[in-house]
Amino acid sequence: MGSKHNPSGNRRSPVSIFIVIGLCCFFYILGAWQRSGFGKGDSIALEITKQTDCNIISNLNFETHHNNADIIEPSQPKVEVFKPCNDKYTDYTPCQEQDRAMKFPRENMIYRERHCPEEEEKLHCLIPAPKGYKTPFPWPKGRDYVHYANVPHKSLTVEKAVQNWVQFQGDVFKFPGGGTMFPQGADAYIDELASVIPIADGSVRTALDTGCGVASWGAYLLKRNVLPMSFAPRDNHEAQVQFALERGVPAIIGVLGSIRLPYPARAFDMAQCSRCLIPWTSNDGMYLMEVDRVLRPGGYWILSGPPINWKTYYKTWKRSKEDLQAEQRTIEEMAEKLCWKKVYEKGDLAIFRKKINAKSCRRKSANVCESKDADDVWYKKMEACVTPYPEVTSANEVAGGELKKFPARLFAIPPRIAAGLVEGVTVESYEEDNKLWKKHVNTYKRINKLLGTTRYRNIMDMNAGLGGFAAALESPKSWVMNVVPTIAKNTLGVIYERGLVGIYHDWCEAFSTYPRTYDFIHASGVFSLYQNT
Repeated sequence: MGSKHNPSGNRRSPVSIFIVIGLCCFFYILGAWQRSGFGKGDSIALEITKQTDCNIISNLNFETHHNNADIIEPSQPKVEVFKPCNDKYTDYTPCQEQDRAMKFPRENMIYRERHCPEEEEKLHCLIPAPKGYKTPFPWPKGRDYVHYANVPHKSLTVEKAVQNWVQFQGDVFKFPGGGTMFPQGADAYIDELASVIPIADGSVRTALDTGCGVASWGAYLLKRNVLPMSFAPRDNHEAQVQFALERGVPAIIGVLGSIRLPYPARAFDMAQCSRCLIPWTSNDGMYLMEVDRVLRPGGYWILSGPPINWKTYYKTWKRSKEDLQAEQRTIEEMAEKLCWKKVYEKGDLAIFRKKINAKSCRRKSANVCESKDADDVWYKKMEACVTPYPEVTSANEVAGGELKKFPARLFAIPPRIAAGLVEGVTVESYEEDNKLWKKHVNTYKRINKLLGTTRYRNIMDMNAGLGGFAAALESPKSWVMNVVPTIAKNTLGVIYERGLVGIYHDWCEAFSTYPRTYDFIHASGVFSLYQNT
């Protein structure tokens, strides 16, 4: 079959063949000329070769030269692992350690105050839990029962057996709710108080227990929506504050000694001494004046125990009638100087009420404190002087501002903020802070489902600010220890005005508590606050 194309179209032109052959010959001759040494490029290379020192170098080193250079590795966090401490440190409280305490004077209970270890004495190990430690009972069962393995100290079951403080049953401690001055139970005792003090309507929210024992008074106030703050020294009544915290009751290790209490002025709506054995008439009434400093205008002070009802107990107390009668008379005279009025006395109980302002009392001459900052208390010496009331314009005005009843008090504008007494904080910024913490706490709860349940009973906020975290978390299931660092803005008075509790503290030192006493610790901004200290 013949092709459809013209075969003559495939033939090449003779001219194109001659051009290709000519180019090949030209490049062949050019290459030969270059290799002959007469090319310009080679003459340049020859000149450079003549100028080069080709002497043999004897110390040539053909090893890699990266050994001395810094090799940049991917950044990895350095994790320091702390080893467990010796078992003898199970209940270690660095700033209230017994051996160190005995080196200090016993006068005014100085040896029971905070005495922290020097840098070289500090431990850098993890405090071990006691053998057999168990998760505490959830609230409210935890109010009445504590695992023996968690606080293995039986001394109080013997010393206070007839006073119904604590009983040992099997592998648990049971707390019947009794106390030295209320062996029939804290509930009956509080009922008597409530016949005089408006506990039920929310007027009384914050309460101070001086010398709390195992804190049964505070434990039973909680179900009445009163938030207690208890303290007691670490002394021969082994582990009383530890029992309080293990039960889920706010408490710290502390004492009325020579240093001011770590609370702001006008913090508590109610304070009590139930056979606390504090020498109220000593040091010109200094201890009573310190209670007055932290007691709100219109607040109540309760005294049960010596010298009240001395006619009945003078033989039991092994003191003379004259001595006890004189002590009670002195306390009542001091109370009058403080603008307190005795409003109740029956049996073992006496109740005093602080006047709402200085205009409403006929104060006799008293030594008024010279310090203008009644909240400046951290390691400050206690003085036998009266903290003056804030100024008022009328006899019916509550000094320092009137508070709403709880729970309205929790989010109402605190008087200190309304009066502009907290630098940099306005009504608007306070309300914004509340909104922010409500949002944060809701997020926390989505991440940690246990927050807001009875599993987390004792909670601490290490840098509490205005108390927004605690307010957003407020629930009968838990309580928050609001800590205001001593180097932070002083907002603790605002926190108490909201109906919450807390203390001042310097986080460069150990906290005044026992190991294992908090279920959840919140630390917003703490490390930034201390990064340059």
